[in-house]
Amino acid sequence: LWDTDRETLLSKGNEIAGYLARQTFAAGEPDRELISQAVYLFKRYYDSRWGGFGNAPKFPTPHNLLLLMQVSLLENDEKALQMAEHTLRQMYRGGIFDHLGGGFSRYSTDEKWLVPHFEKMLYDNALLVLAYLDAYQITGSPFYRMVAQRTLAYVANELTDEEGGFFSGQDADSDGEEGKFYVFTRQEILQVLGEADGNRLCDWFHVTDKGNFEGKNILNLLHNPRYEETPPEIAELSAKLLAYRRQRTHLHKDDKVLASWNALMIAAFAKAARILGEPAYWEQAKKARRFLQKHMRDEQGNLKLRWREGEAAVDGQLDDYAFYAYALLEMYQVAFETEYLTEAAAVCERMLHHFWDDEHGGFFLYSQETEQLIARPKETYDGAIPSGNAVAADVLMRLAKLTGKAQWQKIADRQLRFLAGDAKDYPAGHAFALLAIAKAVYPSYELVCVTAGEGAPPELLDILARRAVPNLTVLVKTRQNAEKLAKIAPFTANYPLLEQGTAYYLCENGACQVPTGDFAACADKLLRRK
Repeated sequence: LWDTDRETLLSKGNEIAGYLARQTFAAGEPDRELISQAVYLFKRYYDSRWGGFGNAPKFPTPHNLLLLMQVSLLENDEKALQMAEHTLRQMYRGGIFDHLGGGFSRYSTDEKWLVPHFEKMLYDNALLVLAYLDAYQITGSPFYRMVAQRTLAYVANELTDEEGGFFSGQDADSDGEEGKFYVFTRQEILQVLGEADGNRLCDWFHVTDKGNFEGKNILNLLHNPRYEETPPEIAELSAKLLAYRRQRTHLHKDDKVLASWNALMIAAFAKAARILGEPAYWEQAKKARRFLQKHMRDEQGNLKLRWREGEAAVDGQLDDYAFYAYALLEMYQVAFETEYLTEAAAVCERMLHHFWDDEHGGFFLYSQETEQLIARPKETYDGAIPSGNAVAADVLMRLAKLTGKAQWQKIADRQLRFLAGDAKDYPAGHAFALLAIAKAVYPSYELVCVTAGEGAPPELLDILARRAVPNLTVLVKTRQNAEKLAKIAPFTANYPLLEQGTAYYLCENGACQVPTGDFAACADKLLRRK
C-alpha cells in the first residue's frame, strides 16, 4: 500500500491518530455503591479452593486484596476478609513464593499458585508486603508478619544497591532455561543434605521422585498443614540448600532503578517500620529516599523515570510523582517528621503542574513539557500495579485531611469524580481508586496530638502499630516542629503548645470533640467506631 496507494494510507493513519487523540471522560459520583459492586464481583470470581480470582494464570494483584481488607473493616464484611486471607495464605504456600530465598514471582501459570513464571519483580513484592502487613495488623496473626519480613529480607539481600536504591527484578531464566535456578530433583537434595536430612526437607516441601515441574520439583507447602511456622531444623536445612543453589547457577538481575517502583518499596519498608517496630526497616526506607533525592531529580527538582550505572534518564511520568508522594506520606506516619509531609505536598504541586487536566479533570500519563505523542492518555485501570491516577487520588485525599487546605480538597474531589466516572463500567478493575473513594464516602477521623515531648508519644505509636483504624489521619505537634507544621498545615497554629503532658484532639468528619489528655479514652473511641 505504501507503494501503490500512499495517499489513502496516510489519510487513514491521520484518521486513526485523530481517534486516539479524542478522549471522553464522563465524571461520576463517588459513592459506596461502586465499592459494593467491586466486592460483589470479587466474591463472584473468587476461587474458594485455591484462593485468588478467576482461572489460570493467576496474578497477585495485591491492591484488590487491600481493598477487600479495607472493606472488611468499614463494612464488617467477614467474607471480604476471608477471601483476602485465604489468597494471601495460598500464595505463600504455593511455588509463587520462593521458600528458600524469599520473595514472590510475578504470577502463577496454574490455578493453585504452584508453578510460577519465575521472574521476580520489585513492584509485586512491594505491594504484597503492604497487603501482608495489613493482614497482620487486622488479624494479629504472626504468620503474615513472617511473610512480610521474609519478602523484605529478599529485597534487602538481592535487589538493593549499595547506596539504597532498589533494582527492578530478577529474570526467570538461568543458562537459557526458565526456572532452572529454583527447581531440584529429590536425589539432588539428598546429595546436598544427606539422606536423613534430605528426606526431612523433601517431606516438608513435598519433593517427590516424579517432580511437579518438568521432572523436577518446585518447593511448596500446598500439602503441608503446618505451613504457618517453620521448625528450626527445617530453616537450617533450607539455608544450606539456599547456599548450594547460589553456587549451582546464577540469575540475571535487572539493575535499572525505577522511581515509581522504588517509591512503592519505600512505602513498604516505611509501613513495616511503623507496624513491626523494626528500626532497620526505617533506615532502609530513609536510605532509599536519599537515593531518589540524590540521583533521580534534576536541578529544578523534577523526577527522572530511571537510573542505571550512574545515569538518570527520561522525564518522570505520573506514576513516579504519585507513587513518591504516597511513599512520603507513609514515611510521615512512621516518625511524624514534618519534612516528609512538606515534601509530599511539593511533589504533588509538581504533579499538578506537569500532568493535571484542569479542563476535564484527571492526570495525563506524561508531562505537557515533554515530547508530545499522537495521544496523551489518562490511565485509570489497575494492572499489575495501581494506576497513577488512583494513587494520585489517594495522596490528594490524605493531603487534604492532613493539611486542612481547601486547595487539596478541591482537586481531590474533582479527581474522585473523574475516577468514579471511569470506574462505573467495571469497578473491580479500579480497586486502588476505590480505596481513595472510601476515604470520602465513609466516616473519617482526624487526630491531632499536641505533646510537650520531642516526638509522638509511645502509647500513640503503639496503638497505631497494633490496630488497623480505617480513614484515620494523625498529626503530631511539638514545640520543635510547631513552626514548620503550621506552614504545611496552617490550622494547627490554633492548637496551643503544652509545657507538660499531651493533649489529643479527635475530630470525626471535621467535627471536633473536647481535647483530652486521657489517651485510653481517645483510643477507645477510635477502636469502637463502626
